[in-house]
Amino acid sequence: MAGRKSDFTLPTNTLDDLFSTQEERDDAKLSKIRDIPLELIDDFPDHPFKVRDDEDMIQLVESVKERGVITPATVRQKEDGRYELISGHRRKRACELAGFEAEQREYLAELLKDENNYIWAAVLYGIRYSDDQIVTVALSQVGNVGREPYWSWYGFGSRVEWCACFVSWCADQCGYIDTGVVPKYAGCVNGVQWFKDRGQWIDGSADPVPGMIIFFDWDNKGSSGPQDGQSDHTGIVQKVENGIVYTVEGNSSDSCRINQYSVGHYEILGYGVPNY
Repeated sequence: MAGRKSDFTLPTNTLDDLFSTQEERDDAKLSKIRDIPLELIDDFPDHPFKVRDDEDMIQLVESVKERGVITPATVRQKEDGRYELISGHRRKRACELAGFEAEQREYLAELLKDENNYIWAAVLYGIRYSDDQIVTVALSQVGNVGREPYWSWYGFGSRVEWCACFVSWCADQCGYIDTGVVPKYAGCVNGVQWFKDRGQWIDGSADPVPGMIIFFDWDNKGSSGPQDGQSDHTGIVQKVENGIVYTVEGNSSDSCRINQYSVGHYEILGYGVPNY
């Protein structure tokens, strides 16, 4: 879809419109508002505006196709004859997308669906999947009450808090420990640091995908300390559906269980992003 020349133009004002009298603007209106080909308009460098190809953008695209751009954008002309966009970044993007064929817009809408988050995880985070092996292994352990074989496999001679041992054990069954894809960790804090050191960490407000390693910072209101920015618990993301994160966790009431949380739940510290 990239690189296709658009037939759309964007009606624009210039900065002079913002710093002139009403009389001057009225006299020069015909020359000030003009249609400029999109190919001549550059985005303002490092602009803070959030322009997303989301469902709202798709609706704006349809509006542009039906009615055109009603509110002009604001630009300033550069020395090379091109234009720099000051405001109207969403309108510019909508004009670009409006040049797509109907089939291309359908493809875009399909790619933006929640169930295709894994595609964007591959693009944004470098994730490579291997048939969700770690999720399959973790699900095979659901219902296992107690802590065997996880903490003893790790090398402990007596019981420990074993959520991280469980994640490590699942990763080992897939060969991910030996290949350095997932760390062998017994302490949640160490697991967090491993992913952060490698640039494979995303914040808890993000939308995860299956196979990510989830870390929690519990708000225990004193029973084991308040939230302190340090991880207390860990598990494996099974899936995400309708804004709910489903996880497989060891040492959840001393058993392996499937749990669920709202995406962005405040006790989710973040996610390790293995390079599967």
